[in-house]
Amino acid sequence: MSKIIVHIDLNAFFATAEEIRDPSLVDKPVIIGGDGRKGIVSTASYAARKFGIRSGMPTFQAKRLCPHVLILPVDFRYYGLLSREFFAFVRKYSKKVEKASVDECYIDMTEALENVEDVRAYFLDMQNKLLEKTGLKCSIGVGPTKFLAKMASDMKKPMGLTILRRRDIPRLLYPLSIRDFYGIGRKTSPKLEAIGIKTIGDLARCINSDDPEMHLLLGKFFFVIKDWVNGYGNDEVDLEPWDPKSIGNSSTFMHDTDDFMEIKEMISTLAKEVSERAQNERKQGSTVQLVIKDTEFKTINRSLTFARPTNEYEVIFDKALTLLERHYKGQPIRLVGVTLQNLIDPRDLVIQMSLFDYRKHEEESETKLLINELNRKLKKPMLIRASEVEHDKRGNKDED
Repeated sequence: MSKIIVHIDLNAFFATAEEIRDPSLVDKPVIIGGDGRKGIVSTASYAARKFGIRSGMPTFQAKRLCPHVLILPVDFRYYGLLSREFFAFVRKYSKKVEKASVDECYIDMTEALENVEDVRAYFLDMQNKLLEKTGLKCSIGVGPTKFLAKMASDMKKPMGLTILRRRDIPRLLYPLSIRDFYGIGRKTSPKLEAIGIKTIGDLARCINSDDPEMHLLLGKFFFVIKDWVNGYGNDEVDLEPWDPKSIGNSSTFMHDTDDFMEIKEMISTLAKEVSERAQNERKQGSTVQLVIKDTEFKTINRSLTFARPTNEYEVIFDKALTLLERHYKGQPIRLVGVTLQNLIDPRDLVIQMSLFDYRKHEEESETKLLINELNRKLKKPMLIRASEVEHDKRGNKDED
């Protein structure tokens, strides 16, 4: 018996979140992302998409397409709260939920739908209740595999519902462009088009005829994709929680800069964003990474590992600033990034601190604050704790 796998994708999540907060934005062209010369569109409202604006597009290009577009900064804390509401809602329907990202998931609904006669009506009701309770719009795809469920949810947006059974594949899936095939990258699809494969149906016919050229082009993924286009393949929902290994953010300056204070302020902003995201995800990390990209596109990548995991802004900023002071040579730079790595869930970490350990911790904290203050006054990192030397050395990594 086939499983019933559901893929739910929140429609233009960040933009919708801003519309919930400010209803005057509804039906207006809005983009969420960075403003300035190197800003990138993270999400575009559907009104903005009518002008040709898409995610990943440079902000300046979006402005050319729609001069009156509204540009709003990313608010990870707020989006994290709405994301948790979304997943709490979904888990009322089934506990078999795989978190694919902050705004999408797979659900195994096989058991939950055993006694449901009208599956379409069931999911329409689910969709409307989510909108009513949270204000979030979603598209739902239903199929016997994760691939078909994902492809189905992409077919109708916003507020779409598509049921894609194996018998529906020739009618619904095969006419789609090869560029719409989930899992085939941007590099592979032009190669397929170059040999006459324009649609998913074209690909299915070549694969099912065991075309040697397809074996060569798709390599080890040939049999995986063969299963997918025929309605088979992975139908196992991963019940392990979505678990990011790192949380980071970067920003490109509006102009190349060697102004230390301007760079420092940007690092402070990034550290706050990383801290907020880590707290929303209930994660703590024990390594801070600083990335600097100069005007010649050379990347300097340094990290600092410390004993006690944290998600506090002050600590993240302090570590990132320490790395900047140690490794920045005063050259003009274009981009800076801050990442919190080696993440853990603090609820899984039990620390039994003896009186000796506690006093040692306090002494280390006092020493750290004293050294940091002295270094600030000296304007150069002349002093570091001995315990940090080895950690920083282990964390260093240069990338050209």
